Amino acid sequence: MEYKTLVSEYVDYGRNKFLEISKKKVKSDDTVFLNISKGFYTPDGERRYQRGIGFPNEKEVVNNLIDKLRIVIDTETPVEEESTPEAAEEPSSLEEDI
Repeated sequence: MEYKTLVSEYVDYGRNKFLEISKKKVKSDDTVFLNISKGFYTPDGERRYQRGIGFPNEKEVVNNLIDKLRIVIDTETPVEEESTPEAAEEPSSLEEDI
């Protein structure tokens, strides 16, 4: 997918890491979306991107994301761990026998 970056802001953190928050437009159909990308700076100061997430350019989605970030930041007590497909392990041979 080809897109044009309309605006972007950067948040530096750590020794050479950054987050890019941007608004982009898909060239083929003019759809506008928001994107948050994670990356790092090379020794030459160039930005290299590792991964990102895109989501609709809709105020309701953005406001919900902001609200959830505030809740997570303000929560001091640990939340019970949730099982995720990536975290699920194959049962060991011992567990298969039980």
